[in-house]
Amino acid sequence: MEAAELWLLLKYLVLGLVQGITEPIPISSSGHLIIFRELFGIEARGLSFEIFVNFASLLAVFVIYREDILRLVTNGFRYLVKKEKAAKNDFQFIIYLIVATIPVGIIGVLFGDSIGEALSGTKTVGVTLLITAIAIWIIRNRRGRKKDSALTMKDAVIVGLAQAVAVTPGISRSGASIVASMLVGMNQETALRFSFLLYIPVSLGTGILEIPEIISDPGFNELMIPYIIAFIASFIATYFALKWLMNIMEKGNLKYFAYYCVIVGFLVISFL
Repeated sequence: MEAAELWLLLKYLVLGLVQGITEPIPISSSGHLIIFRELFGIEARGLSFEIFVNFASLLAVFVIYREDILRLVTNGFRYLVKKEKAAKNDFQFIIYLIVATIPVGIIGVLFGDSIGEALSGTKTVGVTLLITAIAIWIIRNRRGRKKDSALTMKDAVIVGLAQAVAVTPGISRSGASIVASMLVGMNQETALRFSFLLYIPVSLGTGILEIPEIISDPGFNELMIPYIIAFIASFIATYFALKWLMNIMEKGNLKYFAYYCVIVGFLVISFL
C-alpha cells in the first residue's frame, strides 16, 4: 500500500472516530466533521459521508437502547390493540417522541440543505459552539424530577423545537435536546433516554431520504474502503462515547463540555 493510500485511510479513520465520539456527547458532530475536514483538506461533496457515518452512530444507539426500544414497541402495541392500562405510559412516551420529531422533520425537509450550505463555514461552527457552551452551562447544575411517566405534550414540543435548532452546523443535536429536556424538568436518566430515542427516527428518516444522494455520489464508489473504515470506527466510538456520557450525566459533570466548546469555539474563530 502506497503512503498516499495509507494516509487517506488514516484520515477517514479519524473522521469516523470524530463522528462517533462527538455524536452522542453535546459538542456537535457536524461541527467537528467540518473542522476536521478543513484540517485534513478533504473536500465536502454533498452530505453522503456524514449520513453514512451517522448511520453507524444510529446502529450503536440501537444496541445500547435495544431493551427500551423493545419494551416501547411491545407495550405500545399492547395498549393500541389490547388497551392494557399498564402499557399506557409507554404508549404515551412513543406519542411524545413522534410529536418531538415533527419540528426537525419539517425544517430538515424544507430548509436542511440550504441551512447546511449557508452555515457550513468554520467561523459559523466556532460561533455555534460558543452558543452550545452557553446552553450547557445554563443547565449544568439542574436536577429535574420528571420521569418517563410524568412527561407532557408541552415537554415534547419544547424538546422537539430545541432539536430542530440543531439543523445548524455546530449546534449539538444531543446537546440541544438534553438541555431542553432538563429545562422542562426531566431527571438525567429520562432526559438522556428521551434525547437518544428521539435521535433514532430523526437519523433514520434522514438516512432514508438521502439514500439517492449516497448512491449518486461518485465519492461513495471511489472511496468505498475509507467509508467502510470510517463506518466501523464511528459505530465503535459512538457506543463507548454514549456509555461515557451516561456516566457523566449521572455524576453531573456537564460543565466540562461547556468548557470544551468555549475553547474549541474560540480556537476555530481565531485560526480556521
